[in-house]
Amino acid sequence: MMKLLKYLAALLLFSVLICGLIAWYGMRDRNPGYTYDKKWETGVSTIRAGFAKKEINPEVPDSWKDLNGNGIYEPGLGERFEDGNNNGKFDAVYMAGFQQNRPATAIHDTLWARAMVLNSGGKQVGLVVLDAIGLFNDQVISIRKKVAEEIHLDYVAVISTHTHEAPDLIGLWGKSAYRSGVDKDYEQKVISAATAAIVEAAGKQEGAWVTFVQDTTDTLGYLVDDSRKPRVFDNGLRLMQWKRQKDSTVLGTIVAWANHPETLWNRNTRITSDFPHYVRQGIESGVYVKDSLAEAGTGGVAMYINGAIGGLMHTSPRFGIPGIAGDTLYKRASFDKAKAQGERIALHALKLLREGWTKHLEETSQLLISRSVTLPVANRNFRLAGATGLINRGFSGFFEMRSEIAYWQFGPAGFLFVPGEIYPELVNGGVEAPQGNDFCASEPSQTPPLRNLMTDQYKFVVGLSNDFIGYIIPKSQWDEHPPYLYNDRKSTYGEENSLGPETAPLLYQSFSGIIKETWK
Repeated sequence: MMKLLKYLAALLLFSVLICGLIAWYGMRDRNPGYTYDKKWETGVSTIRAGFAKKEINPEVPDSWKDLNGNGIYEPGLGERFEDGNNNGKFDAVYMAGFQQNRPATAIHDTLWARAMVLNSGGKQVGLVVLDAIGLFNDQVISIRKKVAEEIHLDYVAVISTHTHEAPDLIGLWGKSAYRSGVDKDYEQKVISAATAAIVEAAGKQEGAWVTFVQDTTDTLGYLVDDSRKPRVFDNGLRLMQWKRQKDSTVLGTIVAWANHPETLWNRNTRITSDFPHYVRQGIESGVYVKDSLAEAGTGGVAMYINGAIGGLMHTSPRFGIPGIAGDTLYKRASFDKAKAQGERIALHALKLLREGWTKHLEETSQLLISRSVTLPVANRNFRLAGATGLINRGFSGFFEMRSEIAYWQFGPAGFLFVPGEIYPELVNGGVEAPQGNDFCASEPSQTPPLRNLMTDQYKFVVGLSNDFIGYIIPKSQWDEHPPYLYNDRKSTYGEENSLGPETAPLLYQSFSGIIKETWK
């Protein structure tokens, strides 16, 4: 009996050791000692800019029949895959953003890595925007290292549109809740394409001048809904367009708005960038109403960047979008609905560029501050996902993650780079401390709003930048336990996809710190 007990104890100890090693390996720091702390400033100088884009479509060799239309592959209900490459197995491409086990059946429109590199005052900045749910900071570091092997840039930002209709690059949307959906070959394709787009854009730089224009009113408010109280939005449309000095033709356009690209919703099985596809297409090629040109396109490379989309900014099947001709209201998720949404954004943007109050610059100065930050991971599911290797994300300390923030001023414009989905009230104001919040806060936290601290004329807030840390929720609105906020019967969505309640306070302190460093 004693021998059996000793054997069982040894087996238990061995099992604990193996589990500990697996957890350590899964949570190990992929980039120990890495920081991206920068601070520099230039004088007024002429501008050079270059744009490029690279396709990042996955291979979708196999398709399948969704017999009940729920977007979930269910062989037990008679659903079968079509073996397009005749290898005898289902080569599933799992789509990110909604439920698990949503394999793609086809590609609807091209996914892109779209890049801009500019040079002014001897400092070069590169931005690349990916049609992706997001990238972890470790993947961003991989892109930077590859770029550095070919060219020198003084700052590189990797931004995701956060489309919910592209392949899983995080690991949370595989065949089941316990299996990653990341295809390593596809992940490397995205990293390589992002690198190539940045390098090509740098090589295409030429003398340029830039135009800024914005509409910070609620003009586009009818295109987005908010699923969580308080109902605060980030509806402003901000544009930055670059033209060649030699002939004033357009090099590229940055379009900044804020909404989850999930208009196709959770039953769609075709790869798409969602409404940003139609925004970019409209900017580049024009917007048509019943075959008549409503606004001519500008050409060049259009880039869509998302703003403060936490809270949750979205367009569900309950929310209607009017068609571009005004004679149809689309509620059910469809490509027609996404097209109407994207074209309406593009139409307003083109009108602003044509007739709005614009600011033109042929020379300007730059200032950049970036900081690595350490954030605690209180979310037990995220801890477990890291420990088991479900997500390929390193921990820089004991249940801590390294992330980063940045503030870039380019002439009259300021860009605040946010590593996740920040709630609009932290950016634009409207934080509340409703009864029932988990910390019994009586006063709103993280105030004043970040845009109030920014002194720029054009205040861009760039979400999903350089990391994917989830929702950034005001601490005075944190709500996991009863009694629930606003007398609701259940907890609101958001907390389960956040690192924890200290994320917003720590990031707010860091953001306000680097913004105040620019005050003169």
